[in-house]
Amino acid sequence: MVNDWSFRFLNYVIYPSSSFSKRGDAGEVIKPMTPGSLITYTNKGLYCKEGDFYIDPWKKVDKAVITHAHADHARWGMKSYLAYKGNEGILKHRLGKDIGFRGEDFNTPVSINGVEVTFFPAGHIPGSAQVRIRNKKECWVVSGDYKLNQDGISHPFEPVTCDHFITESTFGLPVFQWEESNEVFRKLNSYWKECVSAGENLLVSAYSLGKSQRVLANLDYSIGDVFIHSAIHQSNLALLDQFPSFKSFTHNTRLVKEISKDKNKPFLVLSPPAGISDALIKKLGKHRSVSCSGWMAIRGTKRWNNYDKGFVISDHADWNELNTACLATKAENIYVTHGYSDSFSRYLSEKHGLNAQVLKTQFGEGE
Repeated sequence: MVNDWSFRFLNYVIYPSSSFSKRGDAGEVIKPMTPGSLITYTNKGLYCKEGDFYIDPWKKVDKAVITHAHADHARWGMKSYLAYKGNEGILKHRLGKDIGFRGEDFNTPVSINGVEVTFFPAGHIPGSAQVRIRNKKECWVVSGDYKLNQDGISHPFEPVTCDHFITESTFGLPVFQWEESNEVFRKLNSYWKECVSAGENLLVSAYSLGKSQRVLANLDYSIGDVFIHSAIHQSNLALLDQFPSFKSFTHNTRLVKEISKDKNKPFLVLSPPAGISDALIKKLGKHRSVSCSGWMAIRGTKRWNNYDKGFVISDHADWNELNTACLATKAENIYVTHGYSDSFSRYLSEKHGLNAQVLKTQFGEGE
């Protein structure tokens, strides 16, 4: 049953309880979230002063520790990048082959100026990681983006015990509760068959990194031919070294440019939203369109975006998963960023008795 938390849309932002401190032209810096805190919020991103590095910084810095390769977490211009080793190909594809990259395996601590940094699976997309940062006094986990339901292509989420946990809240309302993945893809394949029976092509909209690979891993290729946008193809190639199972995507798919004008059997096209152009629509001819997104859980969303149908497929945690993850860390201090952060932080405080507060960042919702 959806409770009143689904409808608490607050009109203000709750900053961490610390006050602001000016630091000249460098911008504003929030004081440590707790006295002597290992992690500090700055105008460049989350900063570990003791280790002298940033986590997913949104401005140019010397040392960046990266949770995953989505553009709101991995930006161009850093002097060096430290990430889970499986991100090397995709980060160099997105940011440039000449970036200073250092990769480490999961559950393998490294020391940066005496501060221990360790990556743990986040389950968000292939290569996504949580970052545990600790010294002798305290332990932090910056989760980046994550989900607990296993998608078959990403390393499953591992809860990490800590004192302080930074969590997203993209879908931090009770209305967002995901259906079993196998059932959702059964429905998607069934809808594709329906299109074929009607002599119509099917356009599937999904982001090029993470969501598209998940769709490709679950399509029934016996139904018809599958064509993919070049951005998705390039992402597949960039992930091959660490995720060799993605080779099947190159064998079972072809590029959109290879669609033949005289093709008479209905086919499926997978494209990121930004890749849906007038030229692509002309190639499709008679077709239906669907969107794969967590936002499809809200009635009417597919109409707002002019899709014929929506499938609730998300690379982010739903309401239950967010609660489960936060409690599993055993952290007393929770910092909630992007999404329904006001409502979710208040729920954690009032329902679970946690010291939860909103952390305003420049991370996006990803969907």
